[in-house]
Amino acid sequence: MINVLGIGGIFFRAKDPEALGRWYEETFGINQVTDSYDDPAWTQESGTTVFAPFKEDTIYFGNLDQQWMINFRVADLDVAVAALNDAGIAVEVAPERYPNGRFARLSDPEGNPIQLWQEMSPP
Repeated sequence: MINVLGIGGIFFRAKDPEALGRWYEETFGINQVTDSYDDPAWTQESGTTVFAPFKEDTIYFGNLDQQWMINFRVADLDVAVAALNDAGIAVEVAPERYPNGRFARLSDPEGNPIQLWQEMSPP
């Protein structure tokens, strides 16, 4: 067994990769991949990353045709939701507060599910 250091990339199919890449960059500040090794790649803050396969018939992602869902950690869920709403992006905030934090859901322009997570510090 080897212990990996973290996730080095997230790769997925898209109907319009250029437009979707721009949306993620404009919405979440995730730099698009370019053909130049001189352009900076997106760098994330260190922190919790959950890697969790789900049963193939889960409804957790919403649409049963979706094979993946990305979860972005945010510092302040309320601020993130307000910014997305100001940009005209619908976000559904879960009313529950869980021991590990608060969550919200939205979809990208191609319908891929996105979850936002404000991690709660241990007491």
